Amino acid sequence: MEARAKLFGHPVHQMLIVFPLGLLSTAVIFDLIHLITSNPMWSVMAYWVIAVGIIGGLCAALFGAIDWWGIPSGTRAHALGIWHGLGNVCVVALFFVSWLLRRPNPGAPSTIAVLFMLGGAALSLVTGWLGGELVDRLGVGVGVDDGANLNAPSSLKGALPSQRTNTAAR
Repeated sequence: MEARAKLFGHPVHQMLIVFPLGLLSTAVIFDLIHLITSNPMWSVMAYWVIAVGIIGGLCAALFGAIDWWGIPSGTRAHALGIWHGLGNVCVVALFFVSWLLRRPNPGAPSTIAVLFMLGGAALSLVTGWLGGELVDRLGVGVGVDDGANLNAPSSLKGALPSQRTNTAAR
């Protein structure tokens, strides 16, 4: 099933998810470094990385919802898409609560703020697997162009040779 939202021939949702996943994972690493070094700079960086990760997650969710609306209801993909989407909304919500709890003193997050962040990180492993199941197993968002092959031209060059009409032969 081909993605509904595309940019230059590629699914937008799959392009955007790398940002929140990378940013929110980086926040966990920064807090771990803060725990080891006691340097508050790392948790301050985690605070700002979480903020940007939340924004990225909301942008990715918008395009994921657009693609989800194109999945036929009653299918396994439709059901998994609901779990994937709602789970990721919960991931963003958990990180958002962590971010709010950090606001008074970003350099010294409370234990509960870190626990919310870790809960979001753990849930993202599950929702990431669900996203992989949707794409790799069920083929959601993976429309293969006619004429696709290992040497196909860039999508920026327009249609594949098999899709072009030969106006000279007419």
